Amino acid sequence: MFTGIIEELGKVKNISTNGITIECKTVLEGTKAGDSIAVNGVCLTVRNLTPDSFAADVSPESFRVTVLKDLRCGDFVNLERALPAGGRLGGHFVTGHVDGKGKILSVSKNAEFYDLKVELDSDEVKYCVKKGSVAVNGISLTIADIEKNTVMIALIPHTYENTNLKYLKNGSFVNIETDILSKYVEKFLLTRDNKSGIDLEFLQRNGF
Repeated sequence: MFTGIIEELGKVKNISTNGITIECKTVLEGTKAGDSIAVNGVCLTVRNLTPDSFAADVSPESFRVTVLKDLRCGDFVNLERALPAGGRLGGHFVTGHVDGKGKILSVSKNAEFYDLKVELDSDEVKYCVKKGSVAVNGISLTIADIEKNTVMIALIPHTYENTNLKYLKNGSFVNIETDILSKYVEKFLLTRDNKSGIDLEFLQRNGF
């Protein structure tokens, strides 16, 4: 489990059809083989470590569903260690199980802040609500507004400067993980014995 608060930007040292090696420093502290690190929001298991890098296997499914396969040597990736017991939950619950890919439509500066627009698939946007959370390349972000299949996000300068969003261009693809809580709510509402009268429209109408 992760929080979507990025700890460090790592650099891709090597990538192949079955794994990736990333140069980094901060996330290596206290990390051992078998631990989990989120790479652009994808939960990967550390296979081995050196003083300045870690290597992890990447399954064919992870390459298929995520944008990891588009990475090249020298690219920067967002890194976060798994949330320790008793740790601070600064963002929201992020599992590291990516739902799919989003497309950057625009990143524009707005005074000291930045406006980000991301186009999602309909299967992803249905789990998004205004003022709700979404993980973009592993970053916990708050949705400012939704227009059809596009989510609008207001970025603070710290997030922009300390993640790989600053390297992305219009048309770039990013990993998307929607809020897992919305999926549990949907499953509950779809059960046959639900007699509460509460449905997705009700929840959205009331700010959930």
